[in-house]
Amino acid sequence: MSMVSCGNGHFFNDEEHSSCPFCGVGLELHATRPLAGEGGSPRPLADSGHTRAAGTPPPAGLGRDAGETRPVWAKRMGGVDPVVGWLVCVEGSERGRDYRLHTERNFIGRSPTMDVAITSDASISRENHAVISYNPKRHTFRFAPGDSRGLAYLNDEEVIAPVELAPYDLIELGETKLLFVPFCGERFVWPVDAPASPDQHGTR
Repeated sequence: MSMVSCGNGHFFNDEEHSSCPFCGVGLELHATRPLAGEGGSPRPLADSGHTRAAGTPPPAGLGRDAGETRPVWAKRMGGVDPVVGWLVCVEGSERGRDYRLHTERNFIGRSPTMDVAITSDASISRENHAVISYNPKRHTFRFAPGDSRGLAYLNDEEVIAPVELAPYDLIELGETKLLFVPFCGERFVWPVDAPASPDQHGTR
């Protein structure tokens, strides 16, 4: 019997389960296990690089954009997609945990492949239950429903179209309530250098 860890502190038999039977996290995201033909020496499998709840960091050297299309603003920041705010779970199965928000669009769902993955709430759709976007030109946040069946609420009101977020707005998805905490806005923004124009290099 081969016991592996999902990364959330649960151990299970990977010969019987392809994902953690306790929290649903797949082996391909957190576990290390022997690879065939290598003498049983373990090697970390590829990580998705998406936001997890605090306490379950991705393996060293892997960031949010590992193997993915890099947002324009991250490219201008020298390859770093900086944190622009957080969601903090104040009610639900992951109460007390926080989730980072980055520039442009952050998709929220139960699947570990989502930008904000709330894996333990079965009432949240696996993919695209909702989305939070950060506009790095205007330094504003917007909240919108996704393309799933589940509803999304903002301050107890159903959200049917994108709406602007204010600090400490309360978001409700399934049985989870999340407090929105911005980092970027009126008091701080990440300084971003604009792409160099041809004139700056002495060519036209």
